[in-house]
Amino acid sequence: MTLAAIGQPVATEGRWWARLALATLALGALAFMISLAVSIGEIPIPLATTAKAVANRIFGASFELSRIHEGIVWDYRLSRALLAASCGAALALSGAILQALLRNPLAEPYVLGISAGASTGAVAVMILGFGYGALTLPAGAFLGAVLAFVLVSALAAGAGGGPDRIILAGVAGSQLFNALTSYIVTTSANAEQARGVMFWLLGSLAGVRWPDVYLAAPVALAGFAVAMFHARALDAFTFGVDAAAALGIAVNRVRMVLLAATALMTAAMVSIVGSIGFVGLVIPHAARFVVGPAHGRLLPASALIGAIFMVTADIVSRIIVPQQILPIGVVTALFGAPAFAIILYKARRPG
Repeated sequence: MTLAAIGQPVATEGRWWARLALATLALGALAFMISLAVSIGEIPIPLATTAKAVANRIFGASFELSRIHEGIVWDYRLSRALLAASCGAALALSGAILQALLRNPLAEPYVLGISAGASTGAVAVMILGFGYGALTLPAGAFLGAVLAFVLVSALAAGAGGGPDRIILAGVAGSQLFNALTSYIVTTSANAEQARGVMFWLLGSLAGVRWPDVYLAAPVALAGFAVAMFHARALDAFTFGVDAAAALGIAVNRVRMVLLAATALMTAAMVSIVGSIGFVGLVIPHAARFVVGPAHGRLLPASALIGAIFMVTADIVSRIIVPQQILPIGVVTALFGAPAFAIILYKARRPG
């Protein structure tokens, strides 16, 4: 893609039916992985039973099913799988946005210090009793994430507001909130509370219910809509702020809108499932290998691949160790770190 082409409609590459087939295949893969996630567990449930349970609830069908199976499908596993998909899509979208805005291939959602702020908020509720029972752990985490974003944004604006300043402000904010979290846990937590905090910080889908999905899914969809609306602006940002401004883009406004969307998506997901690394870092790079750098294609691809990856990671977290569920953040790191190493190796410059 050339700079002159940024202001024009993005040229399509390849045949439209090939792109349609690829999108259909990706959506089919996501649907299959969600079905698989609902079927796999300590009590295996056939895919046909899963389909019948969903049909009974959504379409008012009257298939004869075990109440236990129907309860497991609808009240536990389906909500967990849909939340995993929403979380993966939102984090991957956030990574793609930040890598374009900051022109840094290592940028990811947690570069803004949001995860660290959410951790502090969760710890304040869990250990210090902040909110006197009026705040749940996810609500405290969300407030902490928003506070961290506001602090980092103010610090970056005071330092000049450039991409490098945002990254530096994010690093400083992360260190500050991580230090606060460690201080609270060290000085105020008992052994049981410390274990609970550590498990939450590693990322967990345990205890997920439909109200969590009702929060995560709309936030992910809204973030996707905002990102797609600014797809051409993101194309321009990859060439630098000056190039974007020369094409008539309101650089400061667009940057703040996209950073706010990223912060909202990340804060919502972290407040529900805890810290999950590597999704926002690795998935956008994988999507670029598949569809190229144009954000009109990159953003949907990142969302779909991120959703599939998270649902797959959730399945692995439940079956890799018998009779035990691993924190999903451990699984994403175990798969994400080698995957990122492979991406770096393949993308190396000849030399």
